[in-house]
Amino acid sequence: MFRKTLSAGVIAMMLAPAAPVLAQADFGAYLAGRQASNDNDFAAGVRYFTKALQGDPENPYLLENALAAYVALGQFEPAETLAREIVAQGHASQIADLVINVADARSGNWDGIFDALEGGRSIGPLVDGLTQAWAHMGNGNIRRALAQFDQVIETEGLAIYGLTHKAYALASVGDFDTAEALFSSRTDMQYSRQSAIAHIEILSQLDRNDAAIQLLDGVFGVQLDPGLSWIRDELEAGSALPYAAVATPVAGFADLYHLVAGLVQADAPDAYTLLFARAASYLAPEKTPAVLMTAALLEGLGQYELANAAYATVPRDDPSFPAAEIGRADVLRAAGKFDAAIEVFDALARSYPALPEVFASKGDVLRQADRMQDAKEAYSRALALYDDAAPAKWVVYYTRGIANHQLDIWPEAEADFRAALALQPEQPQVLNYLGYSLVERGEKLDEALGMIQTAVAARPDSGAIVDSLGWVLFQLGQYDKAVGYLEQAASLEPVDPVINDHLGDAYWAVGRYTEARFQWQRALSFDPEDTEASRIRDKLSRGLDLVLQDEGADPIEVAHGDD
Repeated sequence: MFRKTLSAGVIAMMLAPAAPVLAQADFGAYLAGRQASNDNDFAAGVRYFTKALQGDPENPYLLENALAAYVALGQFEPAETLAREIVAQGHASQIADLVINVADARSGNWDGIFDALEGGRSIGPLVDGLTQAWAHMGNGNIRRALAQFDQVIETEGLAIYGLTHKAYALASVGDFDTAEALFSSRTDMQYSRQSAIAHIEILSQLDRNDAAIQLLDGVFGVQLDPGLSWIRDELEAGSALPYAAVATPVAGFADLYHLVAGLVQADAPDAYTLLFARAASYLAPEKTPAVLMTAALLEGLGQYELANAAYATVPRDDPSFPAAEIGRADVLRAAGKFDAAIEVFDALARSYPALPEVFASKGDVLRQADRMQDAKEAYSRALALYDDAAPAKWVVYYTRGIANHQLDIWPEAEADFRAALALQPEQPQVLNYLGYSLVERGEKLDEALGMIQTAVAARPDSGAIVDSLGWVLFQLGQYDKAVGYLEQAASLEPVDPVINDHLGDAYWAVGRYTEARFQWQRALSFDPEDTEASRIRDKLSRGLDLVLQDEGADPIEVAHGDD
């Protein structure tokens, strides 16, 4: 309910065809701005849309897109000027309403927030409701604030969010007993990192450190990052943690926008989610979860310099600094700067030699840089550091298994994959990789078939996994069944050279020679690896049966074909 209500209008605007631009606008700047918007190049978007606005200052499309680009860059001061111009011209804009909300909250203009809502400017029921509640807190009217929080709690689908923010507000004025009672009133409490830390701090303020430790362990497990480790150490030492999670109305607004970003992230474009993440980090730059989300979104949008800049804002003494540096290294990796990424991990390893995530992430970069032996050693270090109950441990077994496979150390690779499955028995990626590898090796084909069937049941939309099932059926000589699955895989991943090559082999095996050659030609057009390309050309020249004969493989009993 909330997601649809909140985001439908602006998402529709962002995804809709462009509004007509008036003739007096700089048409070249308009076109360049549209291209920048398509490329998520926010700096260029600001440059070109503001240039186009010089000739057409009241065009709502130009105003909205320039505004969105400013917010995506985190430049809220010029964004506020544009937002107030949009409102003054009478245009409806959720982005403008968001920016003005942020500006009023940051300046303490709580009456301005009420005026906007009374004027019909709305972002969505959750944001509007909690905005009013925190604005009442800002005005010092706690009674009205609590009544507004209660209205949100009573709204269908929003109760947990209203309850959490009401607890924040009560704790911010020192009413820890009532705040704790609210947190404990829900047996189905779904904690974010922020809300869990808030509850832990509240318990500590009530001299209940044992309960706080129990909550921390229950929510976060035993493998803690540096920030959580510090909290646990303080609790064990008997210290009373100060309440700092959401301690002011401005922090309440920041947490609200971070919450919204998390809620819409799965359904909305990253560029839209980024607007709320930027709002959160602008209001509370010291709250690193929103900063890390902002950086990750920018990385996903291909804006590596902006992502790097966001990660770099996390100070070295912040408990989240290792996470920020891991993110920064990942940005460097995504930009193809493997050596620079590895340098970041080397520095992290010296500073945090007991943090397994550093070595697991370093292993990923080394593996992608084709340094498999070094990757294996990094993964092994991570596994030695992880607690046995750590949820991430199966991933490291899996990735070390891939490294061992690439190093052609199959017994160790298989052992790693099976260790991963011992921790996550139904994990489709592991089942697929191990099953496919066994098929390629011609080993344990019945077991491999069962593994891949389980993986396909879990991920029927994965072309790679469906391809594995078709390929194991091919290896088992069940060619007709193989064709069906491989056709499905090719429809899911139409430009994958391996899948198209496999489908060509299956067509050949059932006597559909023309279609086989067509699929092999398609596979060649999708830039396969050199050895695979050479083999495909050989099949096109002589046919699959003669290629298999030269390779010493069992012949295929092919049907009479179509040519």
